[in-house]
Amino acid sequence: MKAVVTTSLGAVLALFTATPAYAAGAEGQAVNPWVALAYLVAGVFFILALRGLSSPATSRRGNRFGMAGMLIAVVTTLVTHSVGNIWEIAIAIAIGGAVGFVIARRIAMTAMPQLVAAFHSLVGLAAVLVAAAAFLNPGSFGILDAAGNILAVSRVEMVLGAAIGAITFSGSVIAFAKLNGNMSGAPIMLPGRHIINLGTLLAIIVLTVLYAMQPVAGAGEGWIFWVVLGLAFAIGFLLIIPIGGADMPVVVSMLNSYSGWAAAAMGFTLHNTAMIVTGALVGSSGAILSYIMCRAMNRSFISVIAGGFGAEDSSGGSAAGGEQRPYKQGSADDAAFMLEQAEKVIIIPGYGMAVAQAQHALREMGDVLKEKGVEVKYAIHPVAGRMPGHMNVLLAEANVPYDEVFELEDINSEFATADVAFIIGANDVVNPAAKTDKSSPIYGMPVFDVDKAKQVFFIKRSMGGVGYAGVDNDVFYMNQTTMLLSDAKKMVEEIVKALD
Repeated sequence: MKAVVTTSLGAVLALFTATPAYAAGAEGQAVNPWVALAYLVAGVFFILALRGLSSPATSRRGNRFGMAGMLIAVVTTLVTHSVGNIWEIAIAIAIGGAVGFVIARRIAMTAMPQLVAAFHSLVGLAAVLVAAAAFLNPGSFGILDAAGNILAVSRVEMVLGAAIGAITFSGSVIAFAKLNGNMSGAPIMLPGRHIINLGTLLAIIVLTVLYAMQPVAGAGEGWIFWVVLGLAFAIGFLLIIPIGGADMPVVVSMLNSYSGWAAAAMGFTLHNTAMIVTGALVGSSGAILSYIMCRAMNRSFISVIAGGFGAEDSSGGSAAGGEQRPYKQGSADDAAFMLEQAEKVIIIPGYGMAVAQAQHALREMGDVLKEKGVEVKYAIHPVAGRMPGHMNVLLAEANVPYDEVFELEDINSEFATADVAFIIGANDVVNPAAKTDKSSPIYGMPVFDVDKAKQVFFIKRSMGGVGYAGVDNDVFYMNQTTMLLSDAKKMVEEIVKALD
């Protein structure tokens, strides 16, 4: 699965995995073959949705496939199960649909990372609520044995689903707060956090085993379920809070994976094949995407979960408190002149572009340059921004042609023939320390070879800050680099005016 995944993946599949959990009241009966066929068709549609969402060019079609699969799954569940009050369900669907419609219409594309985190939290909460319902009223779910106890295998499924859902919920809430600016995006390091985390996870596993082995486990009986739930909520908080903003793409895809596994576990409890299949699809695709993100940063998944990346300045190249190095500063007129004379320009967007909402001005600049005969391309790093595909979403929203957008491995060799590398809001993904400085925290991370371009323009708000890795960037001080110190959107708009 490609790293380019639009944010609608989380939205569509989160809705799917949450909705059947409320609608399906499995009773342990044999599955009607027509029901199995309908769920199979829904599963195929979701596979096609994943395939479509792997590229911006086919993402709209992927969304439609996801919506079709969602509709089939929900309608099948409602038609084939005993429903106490269809009007209550209809009202709930109408309210949820209205809220989703309003959010989708009003949300800014720059706010998509936190929206995806919010969707993941809802999936986790749905799994928790379904597990709690099964614990309190197992008879309605068909998971009682002849003695009136919850089946041992159902206890494991129920507790695991609740635990994963709780971790997803609390972790997603913290991710949302970091992405939305409600709390600092920097790592928050708690003393002894590794021991606390491992101890809490071990306690969850031990308590799950003890609950499964209990001789008596009737409806709502026992304290273990609630203790595990509380520990899971705590570990979700503890896992995400030490992770910094630079690792948010991995966190978002990881939480996406968690939400899938939570839904799959609840699918077993509900005897709902569609939930099991789709939860597995979401869980596995999220895990694969997390691996891709980690590989793009040359970091292990464990090191990301351990957190702390960027909490301290590296000794390799950090300018904090050190000698001020000389650099060249230019103006919009300088940049416009060089861009106009160029034959090939490669634009590298980053999170700073998203913050400044400069994507429309950037597309306008690209259009002007193309009218003047300049070849324009956009280079996207897998971990640029705060979620997988963040830059792709923003450029697509600005109507940048898909055939002008390239991934790292497809365009990196072209910097040697580029007249201008135009960096807007990116930092760590163009830092040559990743290739040369073994003491740098980003050493080994694949980066763009902007140092090979004839001319580099680097838009940055000021020289005072560094990237999320906490290290200075030698690109700032290269002979062919001109720093454009300004708000990204304002600077690009000034360049466009100078080009006219």
